[in-house]
Amino acid sequence: MTEPLIAMSKVCKHYQLGKSSVPVLTNLDMNIMKGEFVGIMGPSGSGKSTTLNLLGGLDKPDSGTISVAGKHVNEMSQASLTRWRAQEVGFVFQAYNLLPILSARHNVELPLLLTRLSRTQRKMRTEAALELVGLGERVNHRPSELSGGQQQRVAIARAIVTDPSFLVCDEPTGDLDRNSANEILELLQLLKQKQNKTIVMVTHDPKAAEYADRIVMMDKGRISPEEVATCD
Repeated sequence: MTEPLIAMSKVCKHYQLGKSSVPVLTNLDMNIMKGEFVGIMGPSGSGKSTTLNLLGGLDKPDSGTISVAGKHVNEMSQASLTRWRAQEVGFVFQAYNLLPILSARHNVELPLLLTRLSRTQRKMRTEAALELVGLGERVNHRPSELSGGQQQRVAIARAIVTDPSFLVCDEPTGDLDRNSANEILELLQLLKQKQNKTIVMVTHDPKAAEYADRIVMMDKGRISPEEVATCD
């Protein structure tokens, strides 16, 4: 049987609120296969974004294990985790988080500045990523000169420019109109189909969830077997 790319086992996470410890995730188990597009849904406060933060190495669990391609992310030192995150994870957020003074090209190039690639190699990779997301002719445009959908495409190009193992997407279409949202979701599907990218997406939008291979429903930090649905 093929091993999952991502495996979370008995993951627990609490946050301190004053003198109280508030449970966010309780014995969470989740497996995601390579090349799978998984949508995570659930009410606010169900632990969706916390799950993404743990998968992306932005936070660590209180207990349990998180394994990505056989590496135990939860056991890494902070320095090792920072390097791993830069190489293996692509982040796409609801807010595009683009630097307004930089062009599309320079925004996408930012993650590559942490690598040993030459200037020419960085330029080639950056332009290839922008071409892939359909913005090959907008490389010199700043965010203010782009629509919301185009800005999110730049953000996706930035997420994939390092060729990460997987993408974590937190409400990637939350600020977009329906047409622009559909274009972004079709782009994510294309990355899965053509680049075999593994995608984990949190969304409140049932229409967005329809683009995923599988929907995981969360509530109060748990996943119930009967709440896991597979899309046709």
